[in-house]
Amino acid sequence: MTEDAPAEAFYEPLGGGRFASTPATAGPWAPGFQHGGPVSGLIGRAFERHEPVPGTRIARVTVELLGPVPVGVLDIAVRVVRPGKRITLLEAEMTHEGRTIVRATAWRIMEAPSHLEPVVHAPAPPPLPATTAPFPEWPGVHTGGYLSAMEWRIVHGTFGEPGPGTAWARPRIPLIPGESPTPLVRALTLADSASGIGSQLDLSKWLIINTDVTVALHRDPAGEWLCLAASLDASPGGSALCEATLADTSGTFGRAWQTLLVDERPSA
Repeated sequence: MTEDAPAEAFYEPLGGGRFASTPATAGPWAPGFQHGGPVSGLIGRAFERHEPVPGTRIARVTVELLGPVPVGVLDIAVRVVRPGKRITLLEAEMTHEGRTIVRATAWRIMEAPSHLEPVVHAPAPPPLPATTAPFPEWPGVHTGGYLSAMEWRIVHGTFGEPGPGTAWARPRIPLIPGESPTPLVRALTLADSASGIGSQLDLSKWLIINTDVTVALHRDPAGEWLCLAASLDASPGGSALCEATLADTSGTFGRAWQTLLVDERPSA
């Protein structure tokens, strides 16, 4: 891959739990730091591959972002914190040049019986738009990384403008070359975009930084296209909380939450 050529994947495996980040992982604020979506997807992949147990699934992942994740070489290690036949707690650590930059936990639980009657409270998602509109203008934002590596079909709202918002999306490239992303990886790769789609604060005046993302899935999503419907609550003297509903063409399959720091942007 040359510097100007599009990346073939978000990461290139180097062996032994080590991965080289490609420019496609870059977030909107700087080309040298990653968006949380690919980071979450890579951690989810590591959780799924660590001592898998037939008849169980990853039902919840929480990713704690200890600081900006550089577009560079990353190491991931996973361990079992609480073993069990029906419930297992996993923990992951992501490091860059020996420094811990992300910690994460996941609950792997036994699959519910197949004869369980489904219970779903959220309304059905809006239809998937037939076309993809050009990516909206977003002054001062790096759109050449993750934002361009995903294909977006906006239902209402948009990046960079006060929400709430709803969008369908799918990655244009795989997480790892030659690998089809699992349903969990697809959900995690999208979920950290909630505050971008759903922020109800003017991002030209307010800086919002999420410290974490939690994704809980009551079932695995199906298909390439996933829907993210997000909104944000913020309080003076407090902080902000972004909440999103995740759905596929069959209906909702989970929720995502982000805790966010809110601060005034410095005047130019």
